[in-house]
Amino acid sequence: MTTNRRVSLIGAPTDIGAGARGSSMGPEALRVADIGPVLESHGLEVLDRGNLTGPPNPWKPPEAGYRHLAAVAEWNRKVHDAVFAELADGRMPVLLGGDHCLGIGSISAVARHCRDTNKKLRVLWLDAHADFNTSALTPSGNIHGMPVACLCGIGPKELVEIGGKVPAISPKWIRQIGIRSVDAGEKRLVHEAGLEVFDMRYIDEMGMRHTMELALATIDANTHLHVSFDVDFLDADIAPGVGTTVKGGPTYREAQLCMEMIADTGALASLDVMELNPALDVRNRTAEIAVDLIESLFGKSTLMRR
Repeated sequence: MTTNRRVSLIGAPTDIGAGARGSSMGPEALRVADIGPVLESHGLEVLDRGNLTGPPNPWKPPEAGYRHLAAVAEWNRKVHDAVFAELADGRMPVLLGGDHCLGIGSISAVARHCRDTNKKLRVLWLDAHADFNTSALTPSGNIHGMPVACLCGIGPKELVEIGGKVPAISPKWIRQIGIRSVDAGEKRLVHEAGLEVFDMRYIDEMGMRHTMELALATIDANTHLHVSFDVDFLDADIAPGVGTTVKGGPTYREAQLCMEMIADTGALASLDVMELNPALDVRNRTAEIAVDLIESLFGKSTLMRR
């Protein structure tokens, strides 16, 4: 198994599903942190497709449990089409978010591609949050707290049908890592759905190595591995530039090990980089750490082993 060497960067500059403004500037911050040249330095052929365009953020209160549902659906349709086009062209899409509601469009496109090519799908959801909320459970109505539920078929018609099949994915295909903030009702729903969650207590008790061995188990040559990397996965002390910081996330070294073990599989085939908020960052530090970790996903290693 080898990672695709032809990479396409797709910017999705919106904070339409978030509770704080600013992640719309995430794609540019990642470019300022040299994501393109850094990947090229590892022998990858990188095409920057520029930014998708979609509706502006009207910053309105929720209606029937959802904020900005029509606009969120439009952004996700555009993301779906862009990601699916790159996969159909034999390239690896790297979605530069934007808030994590865009995972609906991205992962539904990946799932559609896997159906077309008879591949197994494994999704690694690196995040502080389970993102398994519903309109009935959500305290805020922000759709960036709902993408995993929508992908599993729980959510509004406009979002669950984007990839052409409901549900887009089975909960059995997801491994959530780094989780440490889940609403009470959401926790019940996660258990009912049977999501495999490696929360921070698990990582504390068992270590990142054991966690990743389990999360990556049974991946084979016919597996499409998708990583959805919410930057708030990281501990807030090293990555302040996110709208929803939660203390007690993985350290820099734990995050590096996580990325290096993913790279070791050679199965990485698509990537989301989400929720980077330069408005809350310090001198673009979070973007630089994100690019550093993405570099490890693509094979940067300090190993002195043969």
